[in-house]
Amino acid sequence: MDIKHRMIVFDAADIDAESTFWAEFLGGTVEKWGDRWRAIWVDGGWALGVQLAPDHVPPEWPDGAPQQIHLDLYFEGIDAHAAAHEQALALGARLLKPAEDPAAARGVQVYADPAGHPFCLCWAPG
Repeated sequence: MDIKHRMIVFDAADIDAESTFWAEFLGGTVEKWGDRWRAIWVDGGWALGVQLAPDHVPPEWPDGAPQQIHLDLYFEGIDAHAAAHEQALALGARLLKPAEDPAAARGVQVYADPAGHPFCLCWAPG
């Protein structure tokens, strides 16, 4: 079987806000495919998709409406994580759960993107 693309597709009621967030956070671009779909390109490859879901109910992490999927993004060291944290917040993410020990050599923090999808920013030694 020759699969040409593998990606995660997020549902969102506001596909422009969702696709802009991920494109800017990942350093990519958004390609509009009609009124119901956005493709996010990173480093010349198709990385994520966002499809219109007018009745999308954002997950309520960790309890409440369940998450359907989430991303874990890993960074080398706490300094790289701190920069990613600031960028995510500036682009509209919300911090859902801070790290238990923000000064630890490895850790994780949980965020929500503009559509409410949880994602984790993780750090570990290089």
